[in-house]
Amino acid sequence: MDFDELVHWLRRDPVAVAPDLLGSVLTHTTAEGTVGVRLTEVEAYRGHRDSEHADPGSHSYNGRTARNEVMWGPPGRLYVYFTYGMHYCANIVCGPVDRSSGCLLRAGEIVEGIDLARSRRAAARRDAELARGPARLAQALAIGREHNGAALDGGEFRLEPPSHRLVGMLSGPRVGVAGAGGSAEYPWRFWIPGEPSVSAYRAAKPRTRARTAGNAVVR
Repeated sequence: MDFDELVHWLRRDPVAVAPDLLGSVLTHTTAEGTVGVRLTEVEAYRGHRDSEHADPGSHSYNGRTARNEVMWGPPGRLYVYFTYGMHYCANIVCGPVDRSSGCLLRAGEIVEGIDLARSRRAAARRDAELARGPARLAQALAIGREHNGAALDGGEFRLEPPSHRLVGMLSGPRVGVAGAGGSAEYPWRFWIPGEPSVSAYRAAKPRTRARTAGNAVVR
């Protein structure tokens, strides 16, 4: 599939694109070499609150910002964000231009460049953990802030969809999404059953406001 075909394929609702991404291979070529990940788990995210595709779990829910600008298209690019002050996560932008949407790459199996991926993920105890979770996947592929907006055009990055849609995939609530967007009303996490690289489901942890008592912090 060439880049124009890929862009056309991605120019759809993310809830339709996400399950189709399962089994796709995303590769990143750097000076160190090439690492390829076969996607085993993805999550779909739709648009802002004033659209017909409003998604309270999406970064774009409150409107267009400098952070989420890439989500508004065109499709066929990476949306990369920094989270928890230490990790990067990568999404594939999809949908029509000016209708923010994307698919978070939650987990995958290393199918190319496994030694390089191991060197980047030295803490992994098993190969199945090399790209198990969105931050680990980004680390294994060496995806960082500088890749926000990078095109999946076959140069540095390439996305090769599977030859056919997988059958028997599962879906459920998205991981760690607070509020309504993390409820069962949004079963937009899709994964391949039986894959050891699929991450564990965790609901969002309630946030508590810290208050001080003298020199102590009470939670």
